[in-house]
Amino acid sequence: MKISYEHLMRYFDEKPSIQDISERLFQLGHENEINNNILDIEITPNRGDCLSLSGLARDLGIFYKIKNPHKIYEDPIEKLDINFTNFSPEDCPSICFLSIQIENLPKVYESYLESYFIDNDVKKINFFTDISNYLAYEIGQPTHSYDYTKIGSSLDFKNIELDEEFITLTEKKIQLTGKNCVFLSDNIIINLAGVMGGISTSCNETTKSALIECAYFKPESIIGKSIKYDLNSDASHKFERGVNPIFQEQALRRFIKIISDHAEIKSMKLFSDANKDFNPLQLDFNPSIISKILGIKISEDEYINILYKLGFKIIDKKIIVPSHRSDIFTQNDLAEEAARSIGYNNIKPRNFYVSQEVQRNKISKESAVTKFLIDNGFNEVINMPFSESKHKHSISIDNPIDTNKSSIRTSIENSLLKNMLFNEKRQHDSIKLFEISDVYHKEEVIKKNKKIGLIVSGRMGHNYKEFSRNMNREFIIELFETNNILLPSNSIKEISRDELKTKTKLKSRIFILELNLDDLSDEVFKYSAKKTLVESFRTNYTHISEFPSSSRDLSFVVSDSALIRDLEEILLSYSSDNVKEIFVFDFFENNKNNNIKIGFRFIFQSKTSTLTLDDVDSEMDIVIKKVSNLQGVEIPGLS
Repeated sequence: MKISYEHLMRYFDEKPSIQDISERLFQLGHENEINNNILDIEITPNRGDCLSLSGLARDLGIFYKIKNPHKIYEDPIEKLDINFTNFSPEDCPSICFLSIQIENLPKVYESYLESYFIDNDVKKINFFTDISNYLAYEIGQPTHSYDYTKIGSSLDFKNIELDEEFITLTEKKIQLTGKNCVFLSDNIIINLAGVMGGISTSCNETTKSALIECAYFKPESIIGKSIKYDLNSDASHKFERGVNPIFQEQALRRFIKIISDHAEIKSMKLFSDANKDFNPLQLDFNPSIISKILGIKISEDEYINILYKLGFKIIDKKIIVPSHRSDIFTQNDLAEEAARSIGYNNIKPRNFYVSQEVQRNKISKESAVTKFLIDNGFNEVINMPFSESKHKHSISIDNPIDTNKSSIRTSIENSLLKNMLFNEKRQHDSIKLFEISDVYHKEEVIKKNKKIGLIVSGRMGHNYKEFSRNMNREFIIELFETNNILLPSNSIKEISRDELKTKTKLKSRIFILELNLDDLSDEVFKYSAKKTLVESFRTNYTHISEFPSSSRDLSFVVSDSALIRDLEEILLSYSSDNVKEIFVFDFFENNKNNNIKIGFRFIFQSKTSTLTLDDVDSEMDIVIKKVSNLQGVEIPGLS
């Protein structure tokens, strides 16, 4: 989900920097990237309440004082007499309709609405649809706009078996099959509910009389439809993750206010069949349980403060879960809210001990190969077992957390490719990754295999022996054969960059190895680890810059080999906020001239902006000055 930083700032009295917002979002569990002034945020499938400006601001309320910039229409609205029947209230427990007619269409949009299209690079469609799209971005509640003149005498909502063609508002023809939630006008399908409306009743550039539908659909009633019919739908993305079940009339009142900011309203009427049976979940208020779960002491006042800032209420020692938080069910969920607010990095780790000692001769093959690969410069990755790819042997999930990944993966390859591309986008030029994981497939029965996969691309390493050499098939084979570990034939394959359909200009070759762990020869057990795996694991989050890096090389001529250590101590210890990495990439001993040439590469990257040439030159001037007085060391070509 992409959110404009400037749009988000409408909710705050203070104005934290985009970097501060990004770090706070990470603390809350929302992975994100900064691209110019846009936050590209990965919202987990259980947090549908955060898929909007107001939702994110509400979550950030634990750190900042927030305000509600949304004005709504607050006057009474005449009741709409519409011939509507909800035949499946279990699928759609709450629905409202707004009929609205305007005098003239606006020629320009107010700045808050116009900036949505400009800053987010969104295409305008027509007035009512534009407001629907903006409203979903602003408050997270999808709405659908019909041209009211195209609606028949009756309107129904049903969940029924179908086998008929439907033309969407994007003019795509799809064949509806099986059970589907749909809206019908005079028994003709006009909307695949929660996913996309039809062309026959859609608004256009001249529509002045519209019927706005605003509903809450049970997520399980919508899940899978956008994938089944190959429809790219922001509405289904939100409905599948759960919208606020009692917010429909409030959303339409905001819709009215946006319209009134742009046009004169001739008439409007409202039909409301709200969720009258909604009862908020109540959980015991018990700070001692939260303290026990987290392993820290959390005071009653601190716990109350966290809950209130996140929108929870406390009445008679009961915590009232807000209607938009469909992910909260237990005390463990409340403990997670407290942990996110405090920050996992601020919860001190506690040592624990395993009483049963693992005998060396009982070490698993997985542990042995892990040590072997880490010793040889590989990094381990852990990926989710779900995939968007389906094969005839794939196991499908009936109710997936993420409908875009509804199958259990049968291979590690695609996951490793995504890991590689992620790192390449962040300007890593030496990729060595591996994963060991169970994969599943079904034939007559479900089978499980533990697979090992590794991927290599780019330079062998950042040192003078490996800097100019690229990894290839022979690199992988030699790596294993040097340690007498045999690989099955044809277990390594090359991936063409043309198949990846990326915009990267990199040309380094990509090689992947994937095989059943049991097929790796037992010689791996004889490998003697060079590194000891840490007994206690502690790490802090390190910000990854989204700005481009810049590299400079400096070559030195050293008259005495004893000076190399002095030179390395000065250069390799140099640090600044803009230094990302320093390493030796070239080393040549010239016996004829009785000197040594040594090359250092400096990689600079800012976490806050794109570095200019002057910025890099200033850094290099400091570096050169540090070694200028070192006797016996020269920089060729430097006047």
